[in-house]
Amino acid sequence: MSRSAIKLHTPAGRKALDKMINEAERKAQETALTKGGKPVAPAKKAAGNGEIRIIGGQWRRTRLPVAQKPGLRPTPDRVRETLFNWLGQDLTNWKCVDAFAGTGALGFEAASRGASSVVMNEQDAALVQQLQRLREQLDAKAVKVQRGDGLSCLKSISGQDLVLLDPPFDLVDMFEAAVKAAAQAINDGGFIYLEGPEAWGEEQLQPLGLELHRYLKAGAVHAHLLKKLP
Repeated sequence: MSRSAIKLHTPAGRKALDKMINEAERKAQETALTKGGKPVAPAKKAAGNGEIRIIGGQWRRTRLPVAQKPGLRPTPDRVRETLFNWLGQDLTNWKCVDAFAGTGALGFEAASRGASSVVMNEQDAALVQQLQRLREQLDAKAVKVQRGDGLSCLKSISGQDLVLLDPPFDLVDMFEAAVKAAAQAINDGGFIYLEGPEAWGEEQLQPLGLELHRYLKAGAVHAHLLKKLP
């Protein structure tokens, strides 16, 4: 098929063009290797949009578009489903904080299941705008979106039933301070969901007045549900 014959507005045309581009990249790599040079790297695709799916509650099965940004790691569907099974599905009248909201997957899930108050805190300005758009799209009146540092957010609140902690995995030094601040922010008997790159044990939790209520490892994700002791 000649280039001039390709109709880009049709699926067949786009498929044919992709095939031509891939074939050209393959030949370029072979030529570079034959000459003793380095292989030519394929062109990088521009970062597009992904999506998250709300698992349960009033917005069950609703799919929300989310930006794809370096380091952004939405909590997997399986882990979110397990978390809210642990919590009992119905969060009616719960007060919640999603301190490192990111895509908002955890916070919107809590709001979908009846939480009366969900503070979604995020530092990245573009993600804050995205969260605002999703809030409006869902008409999620219980959700408040704010921009700020996650640790400062935790230190400024109290009387919460659930704190959702999913800091960037590369901020290793922040985890201990975040868990400590979250422990002060929740009521006795309240919960902290902690998602991190390593498992937390009783020796780390007991000095903070917390116990490990549930635990799940899914790939590189260690998911903990912590409960505050009375």
